[in-house]
Amino acid sequence: MADDILDTRFEGKKVELADNQVFLGDDLNLNQIDPTLRRLAIGAGWDVNAFNADTLDLDLSVFLLNKENVTRVDSDFVFYNQPETLDGGVKHRGDSRTGAGDGDDENILVDLHAVPFDIMSMAISITIYKGYEKQQDLGSLRNAYVRIVNADTNHELCRYVIDKVLEDRSEIGVVIAHLNREGPKWHFKPEADFVPGGLSELGKRYGLIINQE
Repeated sequence: MADDILDTRFEGKKVELADNQVFLGDDLNLNQIDPTLRRLAIGAGWDVNAFNADTLDLDLSVFLLNKENVTRVDSDFVFYNQPETLDGGVKHRGDSRTGAGDGDDENILVDLHAVPFDIMSMAISITIYKGYEKQQDLGSLRNAYVRIVNADTNHELCRYVIDKVLEDRSEIGVVIAHLNREGPKWHFKPEADFVPGGLSELGKRYGLIINQE
């Protein structure tokens, strides 16, 4: 499937919450749910929970981690300033700076067959760009979610609604989930690991120095 086709298929999608909703503490075997899964998309959407609020620029990012739980090289970090890994297996589909509109505001495409064998997990994070300087925090969000979609069929495998998780939080960053490798299978694990310092703090945790300019 061409990348431009994938882009249009993710615009304006609304999916009814059903049995595919997951919660903090779950551990979901994605390959058991969909044995055909080869390429997945990590989608995130949100709105701002205030009238006349300053524009809140939320960023979806992924850290590819080895067995020591750190990145191997700088390109193991995929975000708005570095949109894909060197091998092209993980690609950021574009930076939304407002969260306006329906459907996914940002999504990241992962070719599971192209993920290097020594990558054992992928940390999925949501952070606010310059949140500290603008005195913004994750508690300002509403209608927020992260979801996993089979990128070849556009079938939503699971959705993690995070409004309650973010409620009243004062931090500007969170590791919201992990994709964990278990042999040939991949598991989605919802989390809520908050980081006051946002993306730069996460970079240090995973062995990187991040330039957010």
